Amino acid sequence: MPGLFYSVPIVGWCLRDLQTGGASALTYFLVNCGLLWIFSAVFFGYPGIIIPALFAVPMMFVILILLTRGRYEVG
Repeated sequence: MPGLFYSVPIVGWCLRDLQTGGASALTYFLVNCGLLWIFSAVFFGYPGIIIPALFAVPMMFVILILLTRGRYEVG
């Protein structure tokens, strides 16, 4: 299944580098995600800001639930 994701031209390159790259690969990946969000806001306007934020809401709910269960510590 990972081979299918890696075959997508730009996204696959970023994901492969994230998995096999060095210590700075995570930083570059997060910077690229932030730039992609900014460019979507420039090209699509307000929906380019809101839609990715709405997709992040379920992930943040899961993180908050895991933190309040007491099994994971911050820091």
